Amino acid sequence: MTTAPGGAPADGTAYGNPADRRVTGPATRVRRTAGSVALAALAAFALLTTVVAVRHGSPLPPDASLLSWAVGHRPGPAVATARAVTSTGTDVAPYALAALAGVVAGRTARQRLLAAALALLCLGAGQGLRRAVLYAVGRSRPPAADWATHASDWSFPSGHATTAALTTALLVTAVLLRSPPGRRARLLALAAPLVCWGVTVGLTRVYLGVHWFSDVVGGWLFATAWYATCVWAAARLLPALPGRPATP
Repeated sequence: MTTAPGGAPADGTAYGNPADRRVTGPATRVRRTAGSVALAALAAFALLTTVVAVRHGSPLPPDASLLSWAVGHRPGPAVATARAVTSTGTDVAPYALAALAGVVAGRTARQRLLAAALALLCLGAGQGLRRAVLYAVGRSRPPAADWATHASDWSFPSGHATTAALTTALLVTAVLLRSPPGRRARLLALAAPLVCWGVTVGLTRVYLGVHWFSDVVGGWLFATAWYATCVWAAARLLPALPGRPATP
């Protein structure tokens, strides 16, 4: 066999069996990235959960100081604003936004219906898993005397923080899928307010005194791990998008 400069065969083929070569397409890259993020976030969440459990739910060092600051800085307008923001992280609103994300992400009626159903499944199943952790850990909330809004159930991980983070991820993904190539500035302009909303909902739980800060961090980590897992599964199981080659 003759070779071209650089050692490649002159006929343009590569050494080895071409069938053994794997093509790295968009879906493969998404799977690898999502898988790595899921594992990293899950490891961090497992570590935090272990620390909370070993301490029998007692507040971590930053928790008490942040709660004390929040209780001491509660002018009426700020509390009213925090209550309004925190209300968007529960009940119907997040599910409506998740369905909207699916509608935005799809390009045809069938794609929109499927994407909306998957978005709702991601959010609903994530909440189911979170509640399983919630009851397994059984962490008490901060003292009721410090509450500035109604709360119930156990504390870790925060349901509002989890829900808002998952909803934010779904909305940002929808914007990313529908943004024209090369419009990164436009994407950032649309995504930044969504991310700010997701983070702020979690922080209001600490400000209103119904969660420790570590509860909120736990919610964010859980949401990251679960959403990355959903993205990995979607890239693995769903067929390739029309016009794109299937990847192994």
